[in-house]
Amino acid sequence: MKAVIFDMDGLMIDSERLYFEAQREIGHRFKRKVKDELLWKLMGRKPLESLEIFVLDLNLPLSPEQAKKMRDEIMREKMMNDLKPMPGLYHILDSLYGKLLLAVSTGAEQEFLDITLDQLNIRNKFSVLQASDEIKIGKPNPEIFLVTCSKLGVAPEDSIILEDSENGVRAGKNAGSYVIAVPSDYTRSHDFSAADFVAADLFKAAEHIHEKFDLNHS
Repeated sequence: MKAVIFDMDGLMIDSERLYFEAQREIGHRFKRKVKDELLWKLMGRKPLESLEIFVLDLNLPLSPEQAKKMRDEIMREKMMNDLKPMPGLYHILDSLYGKLLLAVSTGAEQEFLDITLDQLNIRNKFSVLQASDEIKIGKPNPEIFLVTCSKLGVAPEDSIILEDSENGVRAGKNAGSYVIAVPSDYTRSHDFSAADFVAADLFKAAEHIHEKFDLNHS
């Protein structure tokens, strides 16, 4: 194995909670009840793609673009003031840095990737930072992972992908990579049967990578 590719939302940072809050807030403005089942459907997708589903499902008097502008404003505020790393994030980055190439592949846009990296001060850990801006089709399509592998200069089958959502796991497997699922509180009900390994948290994911790929002796 040559590289580890991290999803961002819900995997590196506790942002699914913020997205759920933001989307419920938009629903509330239009007197709509936003069910968890709808919010689960949106996870891992490109922003506009997810908001098309959101607007249609709730029959909102908004275009997906207008809903996205609203959500971006709410998320900007939340991420600047309430962004928390997921348990084990600093540990896994420190334990893998220098042993394998590290990258981020996120369905989020560059702006939110930049906020995350700068708020957590981890930009220097990664060789490639891939946001969704230039990606045509979101997860479960493997495009974002294939683009990231190409930029890293490694084959997808020589890469480990860490994901917290079913869409993300499917995208990783569709790319041909080794996929570790790390479910969050928001994704425990997802179907992770396609994953090569399911880790309780990033501490366990780090341990598995070191043991499975014998990094302790590399």
